[in-house]
Amino acid sequence: MLKIMNRRTMLLLAVIVPMLILFVYVGMISGPLAPVLVTTTTIENRSISPALFGIGKTEVRYLYNIGPITAGRVKQVNVQVGDKVRAGEILAEMDPIDLDDRIGGQESALKRSQATLLAAMARVQEASSRFAFAESQATRYEKLLHIKSVSNEVYEAKQQELQIASAALAVARADHSSSEQELARTQADLDGLVSQRKNLRLVAPVDGVITRRNVEAGSTVVTGQAVVEMIDPLSLWVNVRFDQRLASGLSAKLPAQIKLRSRSQREFKGLVYRVEPMADAVTEEILAKVTFDVLPAVLPPIGELTEVTVSLPPLTATPVVPNASLQQVNGRIGVWLVKDDEIQFSAVKIGASSLDGYVQILEGPISGAQIVVYSQRLLNARSRIKITERLTEDRSS
Repeated sequence: MLKIMNRRTMLLLAVIVPMLILFVYVGMISGPLAPVLVTTTTIENRSISPALFGIGKTEVRYLYNIGPITAGRVKQVNVQVGDKVRAGEILAEMDPIDLDDRIGGQESALKRSQATLLAAMARVQEASSRFAFAESQATRYEKLLHIKSVSNEVYEAKQQELQIASAALAVARADHSSSEQELARTQADLDGLVSQRKNLRLVAPVDGVITRRNVEAGSTVVTGQAVVEMIDPLSLWVNVRFDQRLASGLSAKLPAQIKLRSRSQREFKGLVYRVEPMADAVTEEILAKVTFDVLPAVLPPIGELTEVTVSLPPLTATPVVPNASLQQVNGRIGVWLVKDDEIQFSAVKIGASSLDGYVQILEGPISGAQIVVYSQRLLNARSRIKITERLTEDRSS
């Protein structure tokens, strides 16, 4: 009986032990105890060209709210939303009411003033003639008095006629001056009414596009109320917001790439026109205006969300690592150092990043250190690793 049991035990051990060895082997090779496949790289000391990424929306620099300078009733509106207009084109017109009649009355007053001025000029000429005749008579009688041909009474009478003619000439000249001033005043009043009549026509100040039609014909508007709204499409730009923590180096005249949400497959070249002096203290963002080098043939809607990438000048050479190698462990950002096929986490302080995926290391490992870039699984301090060139090839094998 004991002999049979020993034989069965031996048979069981002969089966279980190889299976256990196979299980451990498989677990060490491809199971959870297997080393984690990783790819590595070496920290380089190089210069990078950082870039800023921001979200903005399309806006126009020049927006015109066109309305009357005096209250009145809208006579007609000649444009619709979306119409392209030329500078000087009449967009709408206000009802003149009695303004045309007032202009006609003022024109009549102007003609009357002109006639009055002509009459005053004639009176001046008449008075001048009378004065010249009286002056010659006074001179002649003065000579006659000197040779005792006339009496003193006659001479004094001629002197009095000369004084009367002089006074009449002065009155005529004053009347002429008053007529000139009256004519100028009437002309100014007429010009004012004509200008007021012209202001009833709401014209386009520049070439543009109508974006809003606020009122219809027959509506009454007050002074300054916009009848239509238009934009200058050539002043299109993007109002972009950048994170303040990453906006170091942002300044005007830097090149930018603009990607419209409605045309995500295409990038437009642009330029930072200016950085706004006032930042958004609530969102901790810096505002900037970015213009298009060449405006899109079909203008995007005003207010469309836009992605903008600004290229900054190259930085001085510092240790850099691929962005993919940065990991967060226990709330700290760092990289996994590789030494003698073992890994060790090292916290780093990062700086600017570039569009090609590199990040500056301001504090941390120095150049030449080997670090993990990609790993097959999440790493920890007890992970065993196996360095490979490409993770996909090892999975297939």
